[in-house]
Amino acid sequence: MTEQKSSNALKILTAVLAVALVALGIYTVKFYNEEKENKELLQKEKAVIESELNDLIVKYDEAIAENQGLDSELVAARERIVVLRDSVQDMEANLALVSRYRREVSSLKAEKEQLFRVVDSLSNQNQRLITEIDSTNNILLERTRVSDSLKSQTQAMATKIDRAAQLKVSGLRGEGVIERNSGRLVENDRTRRVDKIRTCFTITPNSLAEAGDKELYVQVYNPNNNLVGDQIAVQHEGGVMVYSAATKVFYENEDLDVCILANTLEENLIEGEYKVYVYNGPELIGATSFSLR
Repeated sequence: MTEQKSSNALKILTAVLAVALVALGIYTVKFYNEEKENKELLQKEKAVIESELNDLIVKYDEAIAENQGLDSELVAARERIVVLRDSVQDMEANLALVSRYRREVSSLKAEKEQLFRVVDSLSNQNQRLITEIDSTNNILLERTRVSDSLKSQTQAMATKIDRAAQLKVSGLRGEGVIERNSGRLVENDRTRRVDKIRTCFTITPNSLAEAGDKELYVQVYNPNNNLVGDQIAVQHEGGVMVYSAATKVFYENEDLDVCILANTLEENLIEGEYKVYVYNGPELIGATSFSLR
């Protein structure tokens, strides 16, 4: 009787253990599957976070390339995102870390929006400034063009005035002369008898010309283009010029008759046409020619 009760108890215990083992096996399989699914979900979430962080890095790279004025702030924000992305890549996915990184990504996105609003505002301001600068440059260019035009007109007018203010001569003639013992000069066109070359002319009235002392010079060239006279070298602003003769007169803006004598050497007097040039300082004011035989 006692043996039969023990046998029944053993059977019941065995049945209970079998049921428990089956239940435990089912729970274990279910737990494993759930754990596997959770890990897969966490890995997917991790990948999504990495992708969002990479997108943020790309957007910051573009913003840094386009906005030099805020590059330090943008670079600092980008570096924080790079550090977070590297940390996400290295982590073993779990719910607590994924939740924390998700909060940090949200915070970084909000920071990005704020920074980019500032960047857009500055970009708009820069664009307005560029437009204003372009407009100002156009105005300056137009003013420069007008100024250059006025300057050219002024220079042209000054040139015309300078030319109008130059001394003018009339009745210009050159001739060979004989100098008598009495000092009287007699015109002669024979080379063997000529003592000097005389150049005579009248300075005409010119209200634009400056009155005062005038340095007048003459160049006389023989038919061989040799300079006849005293070879007077004078330094002007443009260089040295050599003349045959010179004189100084006082001009009062009225008719002024002038004659200038150039000494001669016998070997320079040859038959043919002689050229005569009259200068007021370095400025040519008259030219003529004459012949000796």
